[in-house]
Amino acid sequence: MFANRYVRTIVFSRVLLQLGIWIRNFAVLLYVTQLTHNNPVYISYISVVEFAPIFLFAIIGGTFADRWRPKRTMVWSDFLSALSVAAVLIAVINGGWVALLEGTFISASLSQFSQPSAMKIYKRHVPEDQLQGVMAISQSLVAVFTVLGPVIGTFIFIQFGIKVSLVLTAILFLGSSVILSTLPRDEAGQQSVRSGKFLEELSAGLRYIASNRSLRTLSATFATCGLAAGLIQPLLIFIAMEKLGQDKQFLQWLVMANGAAMLAGGALIMGIAKKVKPQILLAVGLLISAACTVGVGASSVIGLTLALQAISGLFYPCIQVGIQTLIMRNTEGAFIGRVSGTISPVFMGMMVIGMLSSGFLKDSLSILTVYAISGGLLIVGALLLTPIIVSRTKAH
Repeated sequence: MFANRYVRTIVFSRVLLQLGIWIRNFAVLLYVTQLTHNNPVYISYISVVEFAPIFLFAIIGGTFADRWRPKRTMVWSDFLSALSVAAVLIAVINGGWVALLEGTFISASLSQFSQPSAMKIYKRHVPEDQLQGVMAISQSLVAVFTVLGPVIGTFIFIQFGIKVSLVLTAILFLGSSVILSTLPRDEAGQQSVRSGKFLEELSAGLRYIASNRSLRTLSATFATCGLAAGLIQPLLIFIAMEKLGQDKQFLQWLVMANGAAMLAGGALIMGIAKKVKPQILLAVGLLISAACTVGVGASSVIGLTLALQAISGLFYPCIQVGIQTLIMRNTEGAFIGRVSGTISPVFMGMMVIGMLSSGFLKDSLSILTVYAISGGLLIVGALLLTPIIVSRTKAH
């Protein structure tokens, strides 16, 4: 797969981009925490500016990705992100820390234009039998930085401060833009949509998803997974303290066990990518994650909880890789930007709803009940895949 110039270049650029994002995010978090004396309101704003662009711009960015040439879109998105960080640095030097939040919002918004364009390039230049492996590489990259990102970002901020962190972020974003500029020029024909009104094209993308049974099914599965993930995401610290009797610092070991296993899972999928159908990969990932989720909620043994976290992390890439591969295979090239830009916010939106509900449900019911509900939702997600599994089995 790395023999493919497009895959190699995009993955290398994403390494720099991910590193820049983690350095920026932790610099902003720690700096704002420091300046506001742990004010929870301002700290919550950080999450808002990081996640809000997914709701506001993902479908818009996906639609523009179908209108614009993908290489040019990615190069300019990363370049403008670098400029936005440089502008924030100037503001911070002059004492305006609120600009940190504004710059993070702008940078996160620009990524909603870049990501669908990368999917579009993969769709055009990666053979179908290699798509699942490429999605596994992308998932492994996310897993690597889930483990290493917080450590690197925290170290750089503590050692060098906010200004050096922002300078490094700008350099990394600029480096990603330069690397992407080495891709072959977009062909004239790669501008999929030359005319037509934006809103008409956006509506056409929504109608395309509604008319495609496989994409409707995947949207429903993604929504269910997002809700399940959101319900338990804020509660892991309570697993550490209430179920395992540890202090809140023990949370890092639970997260690291999960993240390290995610990396191993991504590598494993790369090895079996051509042998396992994506719908089977997705269903297995959901069912095993469901069992592990219920187990974590019930366990009061440290070793067992860590093992379940690791098993869950090992199979989590099956879910992401399976869904992304099915989206790529069931979407025409002209619609890939709009489809990926529509389905991703479904997951994030339901995850936020789950996060907002989790605290209330824990207080009203119990932590085990919430984890059991989350596990049940993952099983529902697997059952929703039945039409795709059955239809693909009959086709073969």
